[in-house]
Amino acid sequence: MPKRDYYKVLDVPKTATEAEIKKAYRRLAMKYHPDRNPDDREAEESFKEAKEACEVLTDPHKRAAYDQYGHAGVEASARGGGRGGGFSGDTFSDIFGDVFGDIFGGARRGGRSQVFRGADLRYELQLELPQAVFGHQVEIEIPRLAECEVCHGSGAAKGSQPATCDTCGGAGQVRISQGFFQLQQTCPRCRGTGTIVRNPCDSCLGQGRVRRTRKLAVKVPAGVDNGDRVRLAGEGEAGRNGGPPGDLYVEVHVREHPIFERDGEHLSCEVPVSFATAALGGSVAVPTLEGDVQLKIPAETQSGRVFRLRDKGVKPVRGGARGDLFCRVVIETPVHLSAEQRELIRRLEESLQAHGAKHAPRQSGFLEGVKRFFSGDRGVG
Repeated sequence: MPKRDYYKVLDVPKTATEAEIKKAYRRLAMKYHPDRNPDDREAEESFKEAKEACEVLTDPHKRAAYDQYGHAGVEASARGGGRGGGFSGDTFSDIFGDVFGDIFGGARRGGRSQVFRGADLRYELQLELPQAVFGHQVEIEIPRLAECEVCHGSGAAKGSQPATCDTCGGAGQVRISQGFFQLQQTCPRCRGTGTIVRNPCDSCLGQGRVRRTRKLAVKVPAGVDNGDRVRLAGEGEAGRNGGPPGDLYVEVHVREHPIFERDGEHLSCEVPVSFATAALGGSVAVPTLEGDVQLKIPAETQSGRVFRLRDKGVKPVRGGARGDLFCRVVIETPVHLSAEQRELIRRLEESLQAHGAKHAPRQSGFLEGVKRFFSGDRGVG
């Protein structure tokens, strides 16, 4: 039976990288491995076929010969003194180390008992906008696994010590056979520590760690924003078997502000302005995070106009110039009018309409555009 194309065997394109080829092989090896398919001749043949394809395509010299001459080129290369059959060290150990290391929890090589770093912890910190802009110090409480103060993390009762694990002999790992493979896995008795506790500590029940709540003062730097994290080294959970503690990551979440919106280093807000001030000009008080300032409104200001107050924004936590505050004018229509006020506005409107487009050029332009549209003059051509 003729051999299939190696690229089709692994289902990868001819431009596939070595990493992509190994990944494809791992997938097929897990699917067709003889130990997973006992007495299945077809699965065994598929496994051997995938193995051969990966061996060739992860060897630069064999792959070049195969790409140029096909299977004949590989056979000629082997007869001519190329590297022998079977996986090279960097192929076989990398691929099966990845596959079976994942299955058995990544047991360490070397025959030594393991130490385990403590888990990292995360705390979500809610801040008001001014606290995030100017910095803030807050006290938080963190529930975590801490080293037992009675046994100092050993898990053994006072006056006793952990004993060497009699299953792995203190190595923390055991060897098992999987068909023609010799594999290492974490010792199920001691869970990789290499020791067992025969006389457990009454305080931690042999675990070496107890749950405690710790109070911490966290200094939040000025300029932080949503999603920024403050790392407190060593403030995570305690390690096991002498391992170092994990870290604590304080993640910042800034609450919505009733006035300001933040966009990076800039702030923005809406400023309500009376009809008279917008028409005649004047000044209005505008809030900033450091107090009110007076904003000058020119005469005939239209609603939606944006004014920029420099250096009234945020100084970024990672450095750079302080941002600005952008104020968007919103002209406020008066409400709850008296009869006299209604009459005054009506008379003003009549006076303004008497002079047409002079006082309302935007409205006049809009109405002219509507007329042209419905008359068929679309301005095309």
